[in-house]
Amino acid sequence: MILEKKAYAKINLGLDVTGKRDDGYHIVRMIMQNVDLYDTLTFEDNETGEICLTASSEKIPTDESNLICKVALQLKKEFGVSKGANIHLVKRIPVAAGMAGGSTDGATAYVALNELWNLGLDKKKLCELAVKLGADIPYCIIGGTALAEGIGEELTVISDMPACHIVIAKPAIDVSTGWVYKELDSRKIIEHPDIDGIRVAIEDGNIKAMCSLIGNVLEPVTAGKYTVIGDIEKTLEDSGAVGAFMTGSGPTVFAVFDDEDKAKNGYEAVKRSALAPELFLSGPVNPNK
Repeated sequence: MILEKKAYAKINLGLDVTGKRDDGYHIVRMIMQNVDLYDTLTFEDNETGEICLTASSEKIPTDESNLICKVALQLKKEFGVSKGANIHLVKRIPVAAGMAGGSTDGATAYVALNELWNLGLDKKKLCELAVKLGADIPYCIIGGTALAEGIGEELTVISDMPACHIVIAKPAIDVSTGWVYKELDSRKIIEHPDIDGIRVAIEDGNIKAMCSLIGNVLEPVTAGKYTVIGDIEKTLEDSGAVGAFMTGSGPTVFAVFDDEDKAKNGYEAVKRSALAPELFLSGPVNPNK
């Protein structure tokens, strides 16, 4: 059997950190959203028992350090699977971008291998297994628009984000999530975003109200060090974006547009500026529909 799956990227429509656990994990409240930018993974079972991963980019590790391999080995061990899998990853989501590129590939491996190996696990069980490997993976399994709490594993599915156009721009820098959170711990958070207000605006279908409330407590850290983030946001806002924001720990910026022509103009403006070599025209998506 051969399975082909899409692994969708995510953006944060709000990201707040409210505390830190004894084990080092941060306690968060976030609104997560899939966007129409995805990696493609192909899965084929084999009788050798080996997990063989290949990738479209030489920058992607294909050994056991890759989350896809970790998922496969975890499932094999947990459920006594004798079969192996040949897996090929076509990478489109920018790496080290704050878009859960690795987590969504891992989540897709859970879903696909569950099907390929006939494990019969529901999403709840997959999420229980997934959080052991990464706090973002359960959301990537559930997908769509969701409120994430705890360390990111407590998920509440909410109304779909209103239809809009989204420009995604990643500058030519990579940001360490570990560094961002360590830096955050060393300073006081000045302003916490209104996560509940963002949720209400989404449920009301009010793009402008949503964008007026979107906030990310990690942005002052990352954008404070890398001024290109603010430059990209200004370029997109000057092009007519309702709002432009950093996602996750950065450095990727996403901008929300209520008009397709304005979104295209924003895309072209960033392209001309050469501020972000990885640039995409996208929109919100719910993979479950």
